[in-house]
Amino acid sequence: MQRYSNLGSLERSTFDNLEPKGRSGSPSRQEQFARAYNAARAFTAEPKGWFIISGTSGSGKTHLAAAIANERTRQGNPALYLSAPDLLDHLRSAFSPGSEMPYDEFFEKVRNAPLLVLDDLSAQTGTPWAKEKLDQLLTYRFNSELPTVIVLQSPPEQFEDRLRTRLADTRLCRIYTIGEEKSLLGYGWSPQFAVQKGMTFQNFMERVNLLPEQRENLEAAKRLAFEFAKTPEGWLVFQGVNGCGKTHLAAAIVNYQYEAGRPAMFQVVPELLDHLRYAFSPESKVSYDQIFESVKTAPLLVLDDFGEQSSTPWAQEKLYQIINYRYNARLATVITTTCSLDKIETRVASRLIDHKLSTFFTIMAPDYRGDTRPTGRRAPRPQRS
Repeated sequence: MQRYSNLGSLERSTFDNLEPKGRSGSPSRQEQFARAYNAARAFTAEPKGWFIISGTSGSGKTHLAAAIANERTRQGNPALYLSAPDLLDHLRSAFSPGSEMPYDEFFEKVRNAPLLVLDDLSAQTGTPWAKEKLDQLLTYRFNSELPTVIVLQSPPEQFEDRLRTRLADTRLCRIYTIGEEKSLLGYGWSPQFAVQKGMTFQNFMERVNLLPEQRENLEAAKRLAFEFAKTPEGWLVFQGVNGCGKTHLAAAIVNYQYEAGRPAMFQVVPELLDHLRYAFSPESKVSYDQIFESVKTAPLLVLDDFGEQSSTPWAQEKLYQIINYRYNARLATVITTTCSLDKIETRVASRLIDHKLSTFFTIMAPDYRGDTRPTGRRAPRPQRS
C-alpha cells in the first residue's frame, strides 16, 4: 500500500519531542493537553473515527496532529497530512493542463486516504467553491467512517450547521480542546462549579428512609442517566423537588463526557440569564453573541434549574430561542426542573415531552436533606411481612 505523508517541515514533529502536558504553566491547560496527548497516542495505535483538536494558536495542536501522521508512516502505515489551505490550492492547480495529477485523481486520493490529517480548518473558508469542496470531502469521509484527524482553527460552534452537527456526533467524533482556560464559553468546570465537578455516577447518593417505590424510581433515574451519558442522543428531562438528585445525575453525565474527552456544557439557568444580561455591559469581556451562540450550539448542553426564572418576557424569549434551536437541530440536551409542566411556557413544555426526541422522567424521591443520617449503630433488620 502506498505510504505518503506530505508533512514537509513537520516531519520532525513527533510524540518523542512533545511534552505530554504541554508547555503551559496553567494546571487546567496542562490537564487539557495531557488528555489530548494520551488520546492521540491511543488513536495512533488504532485509528478509528474522527479525532478533532481545537484550541488557541501556539497551543501545540498542529504538532500533535503531525505526530499522529509521523508515527503512522514510521510504522509503515499510509497517512496523508494536508492543511486545508494547501488542499484547496492543490485542487485549484489540478485543473491546470500542466498539473502532475489530474483533479479527479487527486481528489479521490484525498477522499479515500486510509488516514487523513486535515490541519488548519477554519469556519471562514472563503469562496462558495472552497466550502463545497471541503463539504464534499468531509461528508464522504464521515459517511464512510474513515479515520480522520482535523485541527480546527475556529471553535466548533462557529462552523456551519452541517459540519457542526457532524463534529457533535459522539458516535464517531472526539473533540479535544487545548490551550484555552476553562470558562463559560469552554467545555470544562469553571470555579463556581466545584461541587458539580465532584458529582459522578459512582458517588451518587444512596438514600436512606426511602419507600421501596421511591428507591426503585431513583435507581431507574440513575440507569437512565448513565445510558444517556454513554450515547448522548435526544433530550433527557428530570423533574423533581429540590434535593431529589436530578442535578447530581446531570453533572455526572457531564463528568462522564469529560472523562471520555467529549465536549459538554453545564449551565444553571438563573446564572446563564445573568451572564446574558451582563454581556450587554461595556465591562463584559465576552460579547452577548458569543455566549448565546456557544450555549445554543453546544454538542451536549445541560440546563440545570430550568423554569422558575423565565417569568419576564425577555427571559422567556431567550430560553425559548435556545430550546427551539436545539430542538430543531436535534442537539443532545439534559434539562432539570422543579416545575410541573403546567408551570412551564406551553411552547417549551410541548418540546420537553415530545416522545420522538425527549425522555421525561419524574424523580419521586424527596429532598435528601430530610433523610435521617446514620448514627453509627447497625440499622434494625426489616421485618418480614
